[in-house]
Formats: sequence, structure tokens, C-alpha cells
Amino acid sequence: MDPQNYQGQVDVLVVGSCNTDLISYVSQFPRAGETIHGHRFSTGFGGKGANQCVMAARLGARTAMVGKVGDDSFGRDTLQNFKDNAVITDHLKVAHDSATGVAPITVADNGQNSIVIVSGANFLVTETEVEQAISKMSSAKVLVCQLEIRPETTLAALKAAKAKGITTILNPAPGVAGLGDEFYSNADFFCPNESEAEVLTGLPVTTVDEAKTASVALLQKGCKAVVITLGGDGIVYLTMDAQSPVHLPVTPVQAVDTTGAGDAFIGSFAYFLAHHAALPLDEILRRACRIATISVLQPGTQTSFPWRKDLPEELLS
Repeated sequence: MDPQNYQGQVDVLVVGSCNTDLISYVSQFPRAGETIHGHRFSTGFGGKGANQCVMAARLGARTAMVGKVGDDSFGRDTLQNFKDNAVITDHLKVAHDSATGVAPITVADNGQNSIVIVSGANFLVTETEVEQAISKMSSAKVLVCQLEIRPETTLAALKAAKAKGITTILNPAPGVAGLGDEFYSNADFFCPNESEAEVLTGLPVTTVDEAKTASVALLQKGCKAVVITLGGDGIVYLTMDAQSPVHLPVTPVQAVDTTGAGDAFIGSFAYFLAHHAALPLDEILRRACRIATISVLQPGTQTSFPWRKDLPEELLS
């Protein structure tokens, strides 16, 4: 699809963050005050919003990004990367008074990662800008949001989408203790990982059973469905009309780099909701998990995301 000739027709609309990842690969994480040698460094495109947007686009969804980058080389490269991935950028603005967001990432040899985010231009996205974007792309089937931009802006996007009957996904990352009730009530699918679920509920989420307990607590806050991602343990999900939470395991693999796996899941989930809404929810979630599992077999964030042409056709049909 030519992103410049979409004529307002969008499948997945993402409101969120755009960052440049600065990735250091090390044998193990340094202790406090310790200096260690890394064995590789790379840069890449990131930000949870951008990652989820690119994943949905690579699977074939007509995808648009609403956000903001700085007037710098990182911002210009980000815009070009979206175009290379056939993402619609009409509502991705350039801020002249702030830098593009960055995310220094450390990846250990066991595939685990730690991330620091410096938001920059991401925090300049306004409620008015997202409301205007949604009004011009009201044909969107799915809206995806996170918490890496100002929370007021995220909430405005969720409300505007709900008012137009668009299915909403909120990935509450980073986790925020005391998140307002309206974030839950305006989310059709509330999708934290285990650490975010802990912050949001105050409950431990270190096992599948604990994730099931947390999913009940989250659902009681007003969302229609909860999906907690558990890395190598798969996911736990619970809907309003279900008797109890369900655990979906994933096939174990030797992870090379887990960075971005959660975003690969969310972007894939959005694609399936937009293109295959008639599938049972558990099948949609299984397919999204499978694509996320494929992503951990390659290094990097967006560089690890598979393209439609590289996936089995039955997975996407």
C-alpha cells in the first residue's frame, strides 16, 4: 500500500511514542557503580507506539502513526523508517523545540534487557492533535495506545476512539500506580505485562496463578478484557463474560533478544482484531503470541519483527 494515497482509510491507528534505541550488548548487567565492557553497539528505531505501529503494518494492516518527533537527524530518520514500512505519517508532527525521544537499552547475553526512556518530543503531543487525527481517520477499526506520552493525551485518544465505535487497546506501559478509572473504562483490551500488572494492582505477578488473580483485579476496574503478557510463559487473559482467567502457553525457544517482544504481540493483536475479527479471541491471541515468539529469535527491536512474506500464510489467513 502507498501510505501517501490511503484516502483516509485506516485499519490500525496508533497514538504514542517514537524513540531512537541506543542498544549496548553485554555479557551481564553491571552492578551499581560498576563499569563493564560491552561487545556490540547498535542504534534502531523504537518507542512502544512506533514499534506496535510497524508490526501491524508489516503484517499488512493499513496503519497510521500519531505522535511527534524532534527536528533532528533521529526524527528525520524515524519519518523515513515509517515510510519504508508503509506507515501513514500525515499526523506525525515535527517539534522544533524538543529532541526526538531516545531509549538507551542494555541487552545481556541471556536475552534479558533493561531500558531507560528520555521522552523528548513525545511529551509534546496534545489532546487536540490526537482528537483531530482520530476525527479525520474515523474509519479506523482499532486504536492502540500506551503511556509513553502524556497520560492526558492518551486518555483523550481513547475517549475519542470509543465515541466513534473504534476498538481500543491500551498497553499501560510504563506501569503507573493509581491509574485513573477512565483509562480502564475506555479500554476494550487492557494489555500489561507482568511487571506493569504488579504496579497497577499492588499484587505479585511472578507465576501464572498470580497473573490470573491480577487479571481479575484489573477487570474489576472497568475494562472489557484483560490480557497479561508473561514472556516465555505466554499470556493470561480474562473477558467480562468468562467464568475464569485462561492461560495460553507459548512454545519454548532460546531467546536471542527479548527487546520489543511485547510490542510485537500488541501490534500483531491489533492486526488480527482489524483483519480477522471473526476469529475466536483465543485464536487471535495464539497467533499474536506466535509472531511475538518469532521476534525474540533475532536481535534488535523493529529489526526482529517479521514481515508478512516471511510468515506462514495460514498464520495470517
